[in-house]
Amino acid sequence: MTVVGEIAGMPASRVAAPASTAEVASCVHDAAREGLALVVRGAGTRQDWALPPQRLDLILEMRGVCGMVEHAAGDLVAIVRAGTPLREVQEALRPAGQQLALDEPIPGATIGGTVATNASGPRRMLYGTVRDLLIGVTVVRADGVVARAGGKVVKNVAGYDLGKLVAGSYGTLGVITECAFRLHPLPGAARYVSARADTADAAGRAVAAVLAAQVVPSALEVDMAAGDGPLTVTALVEGVPAGVERRAADLEKLLGYEAAPADTPPPAWGTYPWAAGDVGIKLTCALSRVPYLLTAVGVTARLHDVALHVRGSAGTGVLYAGLPGDTDPGVVAGVISDLRAATRAGAGHCVVLTAPPPVRARVDVWGHVDGLDLMRRVKDQFDPGGTLAPGRFVGGI
Repeated sequence: MTVVGEIAGMPASRVAAPASTAEVASCVHDAAREGLALVVRGAGTRQDWALPPQRLDLILEMRGVCGMVEHAAGDLVAIVRAGTPLREVQEALRPAGQQLALDEPIPGATIGGTVATNASGPRRMLYGTVRDLLIGVTVVRADGVVARAGGKVVKNVAGYDLGKLVAGSYGTLGVITECAFRLHPLPGAARYVSARADTADAAGRAVAAVLAAQVVPSALEVDMAAGDGPLTVTALVEGVPAGVERRAADLEKLLGYEAAPADTPPPAWGTYPWAAGDVGIKLTCALSRVPYLLTAVGVTARLHDVALHVRGSAGTGVLYAGLPGDTDPGVVAGVISDLRAATRAGAGHCVVLTAPPPVRARVDVWGHVDGLDLMRRVKDQFDPGGTLAPGRFVGGI
Protein backbone atom coordinates (compact mmCIF):
# COMPACT_ATOMS: atom_id res chain seq x y z
CA MET A 1 0.00 0.00 0.00
CA THR A 2 1.27 3.45 -0.87
CA VAL A 3 0.67 5.73 2.09
CA VAL A 4 -0.52 9.20 1.08
CA GLY A 5 -1.63 10.46 4.49
CA GLU A 6 -2.44 9.48 8.04
CA ILE A 7 -4.88 10.26 10.84
CA ALA A 8 -3.59 9.94 14.40
CA GLY A 9 -0.87 7.57 13.18
CA MET A 10 -3.18 5.40 11.06
CA PRO A 11 -2.05 5.43 7.40
CA ALA A 12 -4.37 5.90 4.42
CA SER A 13 -3.80 4.95 0.79
CA ARG A 14 -6.16 7.51 -0.77
CA VAL A 15 -6.96 11.19 -0.39
CA ALA A 16 -9.89 13.00 -1.99
CA ALA A 17 -10.30 16.79 -2.04
CA PRO A 18 -13.89 17.69 -2.97
CA ALA A 19 -14.92 21.31 -3.49
CA SER A 20 -18.68 21.14 -2.92
CA THR A 21 -21.40 19.20 -1.13
CA ALA A 22 -22.17 17.38 -4.38
CA GLU A 23 -18.55 16.29 -4.74
CA VAL A 24 -18.44 15.17 -1.11
CA ALA A 25 -21.57 13.10 -1.71
CA SER A 26 -19.99 11.50 -4.76
CA CYS A 27 -16.82 10.64 -2.82
CA VAL A 28 -18.76 9.15 0.08
CA HIS A 29 -21.05 7.20 -2.26
CA ASP A 30 -18.07 5.69 -4.05
CA ALA A 31 -16.36 4.87 -0.75
CA ALA A 32 -19.52 3.14 0.52
CA ARG A 33 -19.79 1.10 -2.68
CA GLU A 34 -16.18 -0.05 -2.33
CA GLY A 35 -16.40 -0.59 1.44
CA LEU A 36 -13.73 2.01 2.19
CA ALA A 37 -13.34 3.45 5.66
CA LEU A 38 -12.94 7.22 5.58
CA VAL A 39 -12.06 10.04 7.95
CA VAL A 40 -12.71 13.73 7.31
CA ARG A 41 -9.90 16.26 7.73
CA GLY A 42 -10.21 20.04 7.74
CA ALA A 43 -7.19 21.97 8.98
CA GLY A 44 -6.02 18.96 10.97
CA THR A 45 -5.82 20.93 14.23
CA ARG A 46 -7.60 18.21 16.24
CA GLN A 47 -6.77 15.07 14.29
CA ASP A 48 -4.84 13.71 17.29
CA TRP A 49 -7.91 13.98 19.50
CA ALA A 50 -9.92 10.89 20.47
CA LEU A 51 -8.72 7.50 19.21
CA PRO A 52 -7.07 6.58 15.91
CA PRO A 53 -9.52 5.01 13.45
CA GLN A 54 -9.64 1.22 13.60
CA ARG A 55 -9.18 1.14 9.84
CA LEU A 56 -8.61 3.84 7.25
CA ASP A 57 -8.60 3.79 3.46
CA LEU A 58 -9.60 7.33 2.46
CA ILE A 59 -8.95 10.79 3.88
CA LEU A 60 -11.54 13.33 2.81
CA GLU A 61 -9.84 16.74 2.70
CA MET A 62 -12.46 19.47 3.27
CA ARG A 63 -10.42 22.63 2.84
CA GLY A 64 -11.84 23.09 -0.66
CA VAL A 65 -15.41 23.10 0.68
CA CYS A 66 -15.09 26.62 2.01
CA GLY A 67 -16.60 30.07 1.95
CA MET A 68 -19.73 31.84 3.11
CA VAL A 69 -22.92 30.53 1.50
CA GLU A 70 -25.16 33.27 2.88
CA HIS A 71 -25.07 36.03 5.46
CA ALA A 72 -28.56 37.22 6.38
CA ALA A 73 -27.43 40.16 8.50
CA GLY A 74 -30.97 41.27 9.26
CA ASP A 75 -31.80 37.84 10.66
CA LEU A 76 -28.45 37.43 12.45
CA VAL A 77 -27.83 34.16 10.58
CA ALA A 78 -24.92 32.90 8.48
CA ILE A 79 -24.53 29.70 6.47
CA VAL A 80 -20.91 28.61 6.16
CA ARG A 81 -19.18 25.72 4.38
CA ALA A 82 -17.40 23.28 6.66
CA GLY A 83 -13.85 23.78 5.41
CA THR A 84 -13.87 27.52 6.19
CA PRO A 85 -11.44 28.60 8.91
CA LEU A 86 -13.28 30.11 11.87
CA ARG A 87 -11.10 33.19 11.70
CA GLU A 88 -12.18 33.88 8.12
CA VAL A 89 -15.81 33.67 9.18
CA GLN A 90 -15.24 36.30 11.87
CA GLU A 91 -13.47 38.58 9.39
CA ALA A 92 -16.35 38.27 6.92
CA LEU A 93 -18.94 39.13 9.58
CA ARG A 94 -17.07 42.02 11.18
CA PRO A 95 -18.01 44.73 8.59
CA ALA A 96 -21.66 44.12 9.48
CA GLY A 97 -20.88 44.51 13.19
CA GLN A 98 -21.64 40.85 13.84
CA GLN A 99 -19.84 37.76 15.10
CA LEU A 100 -20.10 34.02 15.41
CA ALA A 101 -19.64 33.84 19.18
CA LEU A 102 -17.21 30.93 19.16
CA ASP A 103 -13.66 31.20 20.45
CA GLU A 104 -10.64 29.72 18.69
CA PRO A 105 -8.56 27.76 21.22
CA ILE A 106 -6.46 26.34 18.38
CA PRO A 107 -5.59 28.82 15.61
CA GLY A 108 -6.60 27.75 12.12
CA ALA A 109 -9.47 25.47 13.13
CA THR A 110 -12.24 25.09 10.57
CA ILE A 111 -15.98 25.31 11.05
CA GLY A 112 -16.48 21.60 10.36
CA GLY A 113 -13.81 20.49 12.81
CA THR A 114 -15.09 22.87 15.47
CA VAL A 115 -18.60 21.43 15.14
CA ALA A 116 -17.43 17.80 14.88
CA THR A 117 -15.56 18.10 18.19
CA ASN A 118 -18.09 20.48 19.79
CA ALA A 119 -15.19 22.76 20.73
CA SER A 120 -16.05 25.93 22.64
CA GLY A 121 -13.99 28.46 24.55
CA PRO A 122 -14.39 30.95 27.42
CA ARG A 123 -17.41 32.81 26.05
CA ARG A 124 -19.57 29.69 26.12
CA MET A 125 -20.67 31.02 29.49
CA LEU A 126 -22.77 33.79 27.90
CA TYR A 127 -23.31 32.71 24.30
CA GLY A 128 -23.49 28.95 24.66
CA THR A 129 -21.69 26.10 22.93
CA VAL A 130 -21.54 25.02 19.31
CA ARG A 131 -24.74 23.04 19.83
CA ASP A 132 -26.50 26.18 21.06
CA LEU A 133 -25.41 28.34 18.12
CA LEU A 134 -25.94 25.76 15.37
CA ILE A 135 -29.45 26.11 13.91
CA GLY A 136 -29.05 24.15 10.69
CA VAL A 137 -26.71 21.65 9.09
CA THR A 138 -26.06 19.89 5.80
CA VAL A 139 -24.61 16.41 6.17
CA VAL A 140 -23.63 13.72 3.70
CA ARG A 141 -24.77 10.37 5.05
CA ALA A 142 -22.66 7.23 4.98
CA ASP A 143 -24.42 6.10 1.78
CA GLY A 144 -23.65 9.38 -0.01
CA VAL A 145 -27.14 10.87 0.33
CA VAL A 146 -27.28 14.58 1.28
CA ALA A 147 -29.42 15.35 4.34
CA ARG A 148 -30.41 18.82 5.56
CA ALA A 149 -31.99 19.86 8.84
CA GLY A 150 -32.89 23.18 10.42
CA GLY A 151 -32.16 26.31 8.42
CA LYS A 152 -32.54 30.04 8.86
CA VAL A 153 -34.79 29.66 11.88
CA VAL A 154 -34.04 28.98 15.52
CA LYS A 155 -36.31 25.95 15.75
CA ASN A 156 -35.99 22.38 14.49
CA VAL A 157 -38.66 20.01 13.26
CA ALA A 158 -39.67 16.90 15.19
CA GLY A 159 -37.44 13.81 15.00
CA TYR A 160 -33.66 13.66 15.15
CA ASP A 161 -32.07 17.04 15.86
CA LEU A 162 -29.38 16.40 13.28
CA GLY A 163 -27.25 19.37 14.27
CA LYS A 164 -27.05 18.32 17.90
CA LEU A 165 -26.31 14.74 16.89
CA VAL A 166 -23.37 15.53 14.63
CA ALA A 167 -21.93 18.20 16.94
CA GLY A 168 -19.32 16.37 18.99
CA SER A 169 -19.66 13.09 17.06
CA TYR A 170 -16.10 13.24 15.66
CA GLY A 171 -17.28 12.54 12.11
CA THR A 172 -18.77 9.14 12.96
CA LEU A 173 -22.36 9.91 11.88
CA GLY A 174 -21.92 11.87 8.65
CA VAL A 175 -19.75 14.34 6.77
CA ILE A 176 -20.65 17.92 7.67
CA THR A 177 -20.54 20.19 4.60
CA GLU A 178 -22.50 23.32 5.62
CA CYS A 179 -23.57 24.87 8.92
CA ALA A 180 -26.13 27.56 9.69
CA PHE A 181 -25.38 29.62 12.78
CA ARG A 182 -27.15 32.15 14.92
CA LEU A 183 -25.01 35.29 15.12
CA HIS A 184 -24.58 38.03 17.75
CA PRO A 185 -23.72 41.73 17.48
CA LEU A 186 -20.13 42.68 18.14
CA PRO A 187 -19.85 44.35 21.56
CA GLY A 188 -18.91 48.01 21.67
CA ALA A 189 -16.36 47.40 24.42
CA ALA A 190 -14.73 44.61 26.37
CA ARG A 191 -12.86 44.56 29.67
CA TYR A 192 -10.91 41.80 31.40
CA VAL A 193 -10.51 41.88 35.19
CA SER A 194 -8.02 39.44 36.71
CA ALA A 195 -7.15 38.60 40.31
CA ARG A 196 -4.87 36.11 42.03
CA ALA A 197 -6.08 33.57 44.59
CA ASP A 198 -3.76 31.67 46.93
CA THR A 199 -5.92 28.55 47.19
CA ALA A 200 -8.66 26.72 45.31
CA ASP A 201 -11.10 27.72 48.05
CA ALA A 202 -10.19 31.38 47.61
CA ALA A 203 -10.65 31.05 43.85
CA GLY A 204 -14.00 29.40 44.48
CA ARG A 205 -15.11 32.29 46.69
CA ALA A 206 -14.10 34.77 44.01
CA VAL A 207 -16.02 32.85 41.35
CA ALA A 208 -19.09 32.61 43.59
CA ALA A 209 -18.98 36.35 44.28
CA VAL A 210 -18.91 37.15 40.56
CA LEU A 211 -21.74 34.73 39.80
CA ALA A 212 -23.91 36.20 42.56
CA ALA A 213 -23.40 39.77 41.39
CA GLN A 214 -25.23 41.58 38.58
CA VAL A 215 -22.21 41.93 36.30
CA VAL A 216 -23.25 39.32 33.68
CA PRO A 217 -19.78 38.23 32.55
CA SER A 218 -19.29 36.78 29.07
CA ALA A 219 -16.61 34.51 30.52
CA LEU A 220 -15.24 33.58 33.92
CA GLU A 221 -11.96 31.71 33.64
CA VAL A 222 -9.55 30.14 36.11
CA ASP A 223 -5.91 29.31 35.42
CA MET A 224 -3.98 27.07 37.86
CA ALA A 225 -0.37 26.66 36.83
CA ALA A 226 1.47 23.41 37.40
CA GLY A 227 2.84 23.20 40.92
CA ASP A 228 1.65 24.98 44.05
CA GLY A 229 1.57 28.51 42.64
CA PRO A 230 -1.43 30.86 42.91
CA LEU A 231 -4.50 30.64 40.75
CA THR A 232 -5.71 33.42 38.48
CA VAL A 233 -9.40 34.22 38.09
CA THR A 234 -10.36 36.40 35.11
CA ALA A 235 -13.79 37.77 34.23
CA LEU A 236 -14.68 39.24 30.85
CA VAL A 237 -17.49 41.79 30.52
CA GLU A 238 -18.74 43.04 27.14
CA GLY A 239 -21.31 45.54 25.95
CA VAL A 240 -21.71 49.31 25.54
CA PRO A 241 -18.67 51.25 26.79
CA ALA A 242 -20.34 52.98 29.75
CA GLY A 243 -21.90 49.76 31.00
CA VAL A 244 -18.66 47.83 30.61
CA GLU A 245 -16.72 50.40 32.64
CA ARG A 246 -19.29 50.27 35.42
CA ARG A 247 -19.35 46.46 35.52
CA ALA A 248 -15.55 46.28 35.41
CA ALA A 249 -15.40 48.59 38.42
CA ASP A 250 -17.84 46.31 40.23
CA LEU A 251 -15.62 43.35 39.40
CA GLU A 252 -12.58 45.10 40.87
CA LYS A 253 -14.46 45.49 44.16
CA LEU A 254 -15.64 41.89 44.09
CA LEU A 255 -12.23 40.41 43.32
CA GLY A 256 -10.20 42.53 45.74
CA TYR A 257 -7.75 45.39 45.78
CA GLU A 258 -5.21 43.48 43.64
CA ALA A 259 -7.68 42.96 40.78
CA ALA A 260 -6.19 44.22 37.53
CA PRO A 261 -8.48 45.45 34.69
CA ALA A 262 -7.24 45.42 31.09
CA ASP A 263 -8.53 45.97 27.57
CA THR A 264 -6.75 42.86 26.31
CA PRO A 265 -6.98 39.26 27.56
CA PRO A 266 -4.29 37.78 29.80
CA PRO A 267 -1.64 35.53 28.20
CA ALA A 268 -2.93 32.14 27.05
CA TRP A 269 -6.57 33.26 27.41
CA GLY A 270 -8.87 30.68 25.84
CA THR A 271 -6.10 28.25 24.89
CA TYR A 272 -5.59 24.70 26.08
CA PRO A 273 -3.00 24.10 28.82
CA TRP A 274 -0.95 21.64 26.79
CA ALA A 275 1.35 21.61 23.77
CA ALA A 276 1.52 19.25 20.81
CA GLY A 277 2.45 15.77 22.00
CA ASP A 278 1.28 16.35 25.57
CA VAL A 279 -1.62 14.71 27.38
CA GLY A 280 -4.77 16.85 27.12
CA ILE A 281 -7.68 16.19 29.47
CA LYS A 282 -11.21 17.61 29.69
CA LEU A 283 -12.77 17.82 33.15
CA THR A 284 -16.40 18.71 33.84
CA CYS A 285 -18.33 19.15 37.05
CA ALA A 286 -21.34 20.88 38.52
CA LEU A 287 -20.79 24.61 38.86
CA SER A 288 -20.89 24.44 42.64
CA ARG A 289 -18.14 21.80 42.62
CA VAL A 290 -15.49 23.81 40.76
CA PRO A 291 -13.51 24.66 43.94
CA TYR A 292 -13.63 21.01 45.00
CA LEU A 293 -12.35 19.89 41.58
CA LEU A 294 -9.52 22.43 41.62
CA THR A 295 -8.49 21.20 45.06
CA ALA A 296 -8.65 17.59 43.86
CA VAL A 297 -6.44 18.42 40.89
CA GLY A 298 -3.83 19.91 43.22
CA VAL A 299 -3.94 16.86 45.50
CA THR A 300 -3.62 14.53 42.50
CA ALA A 301 -0.64 16.44 41.13
CA ARG A 302 1.17 16.24 44.46
CA LEU A 303 0.28 12.59 45.02
CA HIS A 304 1.71 11.52 41.66
CA ASP A 305 4.44 14.19 41.57
CA VAL A 306 3.39 15.51 38.15
CA ALA A 307 3.10 18.95 36.58
CA LEU A 308 -0.65 19.23 36.08
CA HIS A 309 -1.74 22.55 34.57
CA VAL A 310 -5.46 23.44 34.61
CA ARG A 311 -7.30 26.18 32.73
CA GLY A 312 -10.92 26.67 31.80
CA SER A 313 -14.38 27.99 32.50
CA ALA A 314 -15.12 28.33 36.20
CA GLY A 315 -18.41 29.84 35.10
CA THR A 316 -19.63 26.64 33.42
CA GLY A 317 -17.69 23.87 35.13
CA VAL A 318 -15.68 22.92 32.03
CA LEU A 319 -11.94 22.77 32.71
CA TYR A 320 -8.94 21.46 30.78
CA ALA A 321 -5.78 19.91 32.19
CA GLY A 322 -2.43 19.22 30.58
CA LEU A 323 0.39 16.81 31.44
CA PRO A 324 3.83 16.70 29.78
CA GLY A 325 3.89 14.13 26.97
CA ASP A 326 6.90 12.32 28.44
CA THR A 327 5.04 11.47 31.67
CA ASP A 328 5.22 7.73 32.34
CA PRO A 329 2.04 6.06 30.96
CA GLY A 330 1.52 4.20 34.23
CA VAL A 331 1.64 7.48 36.14
CA VAL A 332 -0.79 9.04 33.66
CA ALA A 333 -3.16 6.12 34.23
CA GLY A 334 -3.06 6.78 37.98
CA VAL A 335 -3.69 10.49 37.47
CA ILE A 336 -6.66 9.81 35.19
CA SER A 337 -8.12 7.32 37.67
CA ASP A 338 -7.96 9.89 40.47
CA LEU A 339 -9.34 12.68 38.29
CA ARG A 340 -12.24 10.45 37.24
CA ALA A 341 -13.07 9.79 40.86
CA ALA A 342 -13.01 13.55 41.51
CA THR A 343 -15.20 14.42 38.53
CA ARG A 344 -17.70 11.69 39.42
CA ALA A 345 -17.94 13.16 42.89
CA GLY A 346 -18.58 16.52 41.24
CA ALA A 347 -21.32 15.15 38.92
CA GLY A 348 -19.06 15.37 35.87
CA HIS A 349 -16.71 13.43 33.61
CA CYS A 350 -13.04 13.14 32.72
CA VAL A 351 -12.05 12.50 29.09
CA VAL A 352 -8.55 12.25 27.62
CA LEU A 353 -8.78 14.34 24.46
CA THR A 354 -5.26 13.79 23.18
CA ALA A 355 -2.26 11.74 24.29
CA PRO A 356 0.86 10.03 22.90
CA PRO A 357 0.32 6.44 21.64
CA PRO A 358 1.85 4.76 24.75
CA VAL A 359 -0.68 6.59 26.94
CA ARG A 360 -3.59 5.75 24.63
CA ALA A 361 -2.57 2.09 24.86
CA ARG A 362 -2.68 2.23 28.66
CA VAL A 363 -5.70 4.46 29.35
CA ASP A 364 -9.38 4.26 28.36
CA VAL A 365 -9.53 7.77 26.89
CA TRP A 366 -13.32 8.08 27.09
CA GLY A 367 -14.04 6.33 30.38
CA HIS A 368 -17.55 5.33 31.36
CA VAL A 369 -20.26 7.05 29.30
CA ASP A 370 -23.94 6.82 30.16
CA GLY A 371 -26.22 5.92 27.28
CA LEU A 372 -23.60 4.03 25.29
CA ASP A 373 -26.13 1.45 24.06
CA LEU A 374 -28.32 4.24 22.68
CA MET A 375 -25.31 5.85 21.01
CA ARG A 376 -24.46 2.55 19.33
CA ARG A 377 -28.02 2.24 18.01
CA VAL A 378 -27.81 5.76 16.57
CA LYS A 379 -24.49 4.87 14.93
CA ASP A 380 -26.08 1.75 13.41
CA GLN A 381 -28.91 3.87 12.00
CA PHE A 382 -26.63 6.45 10.44
CA ASP A 383 -23.67 4.27 9.44
CA PRO A 384 -24.66 0.57 9.39
CA GLY A 385 -21.52 -0.35 7.48
CA GLY A 386 -19.22 1.31 9.99
CA THR A 387 -17.27 3.21 7.34
CA LEU A 388 -17.24 6.71 8.88
CA ALA A 389 -14.26 7.21 11.21
CA PRO A 390 -14.64 3.68 12.64
CA GLY A 391 -13.48 3.41 16.24
CA ARG A 392 -12.73 7.09 16.75
CA PHE A 393 -15.56 7.71 19.18
CA VAL A 394 -16.58 6.34 22.56
CA GLY A 395 -17.09 2.57 22.87
CA GLY A 396 -15.41 1.91 19.52
CA ILE A 397 -18.16 3.72 17.59
